[in-house]
Amino acid sequence: MIYLDNAATSFPKPPMVARAMAGTLNRIGGNPGRAGHRLSLCGGRVIETCREMLAQSFGLPGPEQVIFTANCTEALNIAIRGTLFEGDEVITSHGEHNAVMRVLKGYEQQGQIKVVPLQPDGRGLLSPETLHAAITPKTALCVICHASNVTGVIQPVASLAQVLKAHGIPLLVDAAQTAGILDVSPAALGADMVAMPGHKGLLGPHGTGILLLGQGMFPRPLMAGGTGSQSESMLQPTALPDRYESGTSNLPGIAGLLVGARFAFRHRAEIEAYEAQLAARMREGLSNTPDVRLLGDSEAPKVGVVSFVPKGMDGGSMADSLARQGFAIRAGLHCAPAMHQWLGTLQTGACRASVGIYNTEEEVDLFVQAVGKLMRESIR
Repeated sequence: MIYLDNAATSFPKPPMVARAMAGTLNRIGGNPGRAGHRLSLCGGRVIETCREMLAQSFGLPGPEQVIFTANCTEALNIAIRGTLFEGDEVITSHGEHNAVMRVLKGYEQQGQIKVVPLQPDGRGLLSPETLHAAITPKTALCVICHASNVTGVIQPVASLAQVLKAHGIPLLVDAAQTAGILDVSPAALGADMVAMPGHKGLLGPHGTGILLLGQGMFPRPLMAGGTGSQSESMLQPTALPDRYESGTSNLPGIAGLLVGARFAFRHRAEIEAYEAQLAARMREGLSNTPDVRLLGDSEAPKVGVVSFVPKGMDGGSMADSLARQGFAIRAGLHCAPAMHQWLGTLQTGACRASVGIYNTEEEVDLFVQAVGKLMRESIR
């Protein structure tokens, strides 16, 4: 199989990820932070080593500002639900994932908040001027998707952050498609909170996510429970990171994330350049394929996500036909209906191919050829 669905999760993982996960199950096995015996302490050291490595890599003052979650969705939920109050207004981009929009729209439907979507320019980029015009005295949070999981377009988050800082409005960045590929440190983005998965660009396993908390950010926890600390109290601890990490930690997942993310950080510049090269090659090939509409402005900066609409052919049928030939892609709305509405593809959806570090130019060329052949056959 030629795997081109890295926007959903990266695959394959670096070999040491599986080894690290198996090592925790075969050699450690204890519950981190729940006892004083060797196995529990060893598990705790693995988790704290990963937390410290991430804090250093993302330029945070302390490791306690790295919160482990089950996925990016949980990280976003903690940041959004823990920050908003009734009567607040929230500014979002036009390209937010349902991990953001379903939370916000749920609150809005209940009459608790107001959601203010920003309209982009023709290239799909947000401007500081548009953001400034959307701010009101009730604006309590701004949520921006760093790069679209449909078009791959990268938003100028740092310039948007300057507008928000002037008004004292916190910025939450969804870095699902950029963490491990671009610099998503809070300092680089100007963000107060950054949510990301561990299983995409950071090359960790499924079931891992991260929320980075900037200075002064203290959202209410999403759930409460045992943390292994302050057990004499029936109230949730206030100290970080325990405030947000109730229950048994995903030790095998975090062990895999530790080595996967370490590899990604070590080679980040090379990964960014290589994936950009592959994606550009794919876009060029598809742009020369008759009756294929590429999504995303050709001049806008993008990550390695390439989406297209095959004219006269159902996207799902295209993906199924490609799957039978050994290509793994994703068709549909990609959990981003707002973006598809803006693109005018809400009814048709799109086919999405997304490259990763283990793809090759030959695989990209074979994919473009396969799409072209299917298009020619559909016309006949």
